[in-house]
Amino acid sequence: MPCLQQRLTRFQFTCLVLLSGLLSQSLWAATTQDKLNQLQLPAGFSISLLSDALPNARQMALSSAGTLFVGSFQEGAVYAIPQALSATPGAPVTIAQGLTMPSGVALNGGDLYVGALNRILRFVDIEANLAAEAPFSVVTDTLPDKAHHGWKYLGFGPDGALYIPVGAPCNMCLSDDERFASILRMNMDTGATEVYARGIRNSVGFAWHPTTRALWFSENGRDMLGDDVPAEEINVATGPGAHFGYPFIHQGDLPDPEFGKDAKAADFTPPRVRIQAHSAALGIAFYTAQQFPERYRHALFIAEHGSWNRSSKVGYQISVVTFDTNGDHYAPFITGWLEDENNWGRPNDVLVAPDGSLLISDDQAGAIYRVS
Repeated sequence: MPCLQQRLTRFQFTCLVLLSGLLSQSLWAATTQDKLNQLQLPAGFSISLLSDALPNARQMALSSAGTLFVGSFQEGAVYAIPQALSATPGAPVTIAQGLTMPSGVALNGGDLYVGALNRILRFVDIEANLAAEAPFSVVTDTLPDKAHHGWKYLGFGPDGALYIPVGAPCNMCLSDDERFASILRMNMDTGATEVYARGIRNSVGFAWHPTTRALWFSENGRDMLGDDVPAEEINVATGPGAHFGYPFIHQGDLPDPEFGKDAKAADFTPPRVRIQAHSAALGIAFYTAQQFPERYRHALFIAEHGSWNRSSKVGYQISVVTFDTNGDHYAPFITGWLEDENNWGRPNDVLVAPDGSLLISDDQAGAIYRVS
């Protein structure tokens, strides 16, 4: 390129660079759209591309005004798509950048909260500040700051408190800091946190049941025990104080070879749903709308990010748990991000929109999809 620049005017060279970038974006968009045609959905469902301009898209939050906020991980950015579900969505805006792992986002009273490793940030009246470098304040900067499992998923509970999972700072360890391997609950008046649930290796998704108000959350099992153990878990906390096993017991009944020699499974809360080991179940959402068929009413949708250290890959899909008088029924809902051993996308989060469509973030493709 330097030799080519010597034979072009600066204006011609700049135009060439810009044209190259536009062509690359166009080709990538076309590729993403073409890839969508390879996804398999149940009969009667369709999937469309909302945006593929959000590098490393992670947790989503949708405002009452229709703005979709999206956190990221490696990019250090927080994005906003104004009027995201309208016929003509606005162009994505990077409202913050240069942050450390700002993967978690949640809305409360018109303010946007962002979880960025050890900090919780507050963007006051965010709809009035949808611009680059939007102003924010620091709610706290005293959360654990270990990067290993350090992303902070966020959610406001029925009690008005902010819930924040803190993953274990390792594959397997027992930390002196009780906040690791837990879900914290923050009092928004004082900023103080308490451990709400413990023994949780790494949760990157939770939701409150629409009728019982119990907290359901995903949990990723430990590595290095083989291809098929321990299972990924969907757990239920009916109140504060429960222990879900880590690092002593996995999947409800499997003692850890190092930490679980004297552990008794009966001392811990077992999982509600088991999922194939290494699938990396992350974001979850209960379906509370009316657009999907009746069998999906209050069903639990799960984003399975996909394995990274298994002999053959698993996950890379959206799954669903439906409920009836015969029990819980887990099944794939959307597949096709994994082709043989090659993955072109990694679902990260799911969100039910007011119109009943299901939004999916994909941090590999930097995309948001909409299922109708």
